Amino acid sequence: MKTTEKIANAKKRIDELERLIKYWNDSDDDHDEAKIVNFTVKIENNVA
Repeated sequence: MKTTEKIANAKKRIDELERLIKYWNDSDDDHDEAKIVNFTVKIENNVA
């Protein structure tokens, strides 16, 4: 995996974590409403 691919994957993980943090912060204020968070998931099969 090239360095640019590693950086892109890390950026995606950071974005997902930021969305989770925002969701958790919003849910602290709003316990009565159900919320849905959509994340795209890519599963890679790597063989050693």
